[in-house]
Amino acid sequence: MGEALTQKSLAAVRHRVAVPAYDRRGLRPGILHVGLGNFHRSHMATYLDRLFAQGEAHDWAIVGSGVMPADVRMRRRLRQQDWLSTVVDLGPGAVSARVVGAMVDFVPVVSTAIVEALADPRVRIVSLTITEGGYFLDAATGRFDANHPRIRADAAAPARPRTVFGMMVKALAERRAKGLPPFTVLSCDNLPGNGDVTRRTVVGLAELIDDDLAGWIRREATFPNSMVDCITPPTTARERELVSRRFGIEDAAPVVCEPFRQWVVEDRFCAGRPPLERVGVEFVDDVAAYETMKLRILNAGHASIAYASALLGYQHVHRAMADPDIRDWLLALQQREIMPALEEIEGVAYPAYLARIVERFGNAEIGDTVSRLCANGSTRQPKFILPAIRDALGRGFPVGGLALELALWCCYCRVAGGSTGVAALSDPLSARLMAGARESVREPRAFLAIREVFNDLAESRPFLGAFAKWLDIIDAQGVRAAIRRYVAEE
Repeated sequence: MGEALTQKSLAAVRHRVAVPAYDRRGLRPGILHVGLGNFHRSHMATYLDRLFAQGEAHDWAIVGSGVMPADVRMRRRLRQQDWLSTVVDLGPGAVSARVVGAMVDFVPVVSTAIVEALADPRVRIVSLTITEGGYFLDAATGRFDANHPRIRADAAAPARPRTVFGMMVKALAERRAKGLPPFTVLSCDNLPGNGDVTRRTVVGLAELIDDDLAGWIRREATFPNSMVDCITPPTTARERELVSRRFGIEDAAPVVCEPFRQWVVEDRFCAGRPPLERVGVEFVDDVAAYETMKLRILNAGHASIAYASALLGYQHVHRAMADPDIRDWLLALQQREIMPALEEIEGVAYPAYLARIVERFGNAEIGDTVSRLCANGSTRQPKFILPAIRDALGRGFPVGGLALELALWCCYCRVAGGSTGVAALSDPLSARLMAGARESVREPRAFLAIREVFNDLAESRPFLGAFAKWLDIIDAQGVRAAIRRYVAEE
């Protein structure tokens, strides 16, 4: 047994791991983070921990919050260890750990407590990691869904909000009434234009409640777009045992991740910000090109290998990447159809970025699972793959590989949870996807006709033809033959 992680036990573990090199008693809150899971602690909290260690920005500490059952469990775990987290960087052959101390509190998971914390003038940034599906977007249009039942409920009873956005609107109303400035809302989720999406949801809900308040938020608050990147798998007993055995720390909620981190943020903060550029964060005028690079190369790269890997029986990403056919399929799709459509970024070489992605995917220490990449395709594919398809179709670029990617997803949906050994489908639209995929054996259009996911993509005859072709090849010759055929094509 190791040392239970607490503030008092840091002296006993400092010879094995890095610990906060600053007096945590002097920290004061400045950021309220909603959705305090593994990614936030491996990414934003780690950047702030390193900044605090330089003696900087001690009035920008993190207060956690959230509205989901998982937030109740996380608060319970972190409270017993004084809000500390062990973050393990799993580099190939170089595993290291640090105890991150940037967090100073976690608001009770109760609406009134969260609104009170949001209204606190010390809170100048509200950051979010609530997953891509948490922004109340209409699946067909990608816009704010003002008719969502939970949004309508908050609009009807704004004094008793149930959603995070309802709580933000209520807190902003209280700040305005007291003559206080608004906070910046900083999304750290993998969404194209995540700041713009967040603004539309906050302002859209405010418009349903009070037009004047909505106008004030639109004028005074800021919602910078950001691009975030650090592969961070879920914590299981394996990770807790690793931290205990290797570092002698008993942590109820450790985080394991890759050593690579990237954070690019538009420099628009209405109430100030910590100087995170001193620890490697890139502040830019427009994050769009960086964001598209990451979504199309890393996220779409994950999507492209996910279903082929699952159908070929792989459980871990690094083992799949050791298969030359999987690796060659990823490279061919990126080099032929993804990267040629990307806008140039000064100082960034896409081939080098792709090579780094391949290296990261092959990191055996991470133990990232194929099932994680396969989950929630109905929310991930519209963010990572479908925009690339629409972009290519609009510009007359080839889409054969992108059609193959969707064909692989379709075949995965056909067999998931069956006798083939492929895990059950984990997706909010699992029933629709499985039905459409099975019907596609007879009519390929049936899968692409799921409008909640694909909108009008089934109406594109060239794309539908390519999709049907790959379904036929997979059915007749198998997954490996299909990806090999794509790689071999000119």
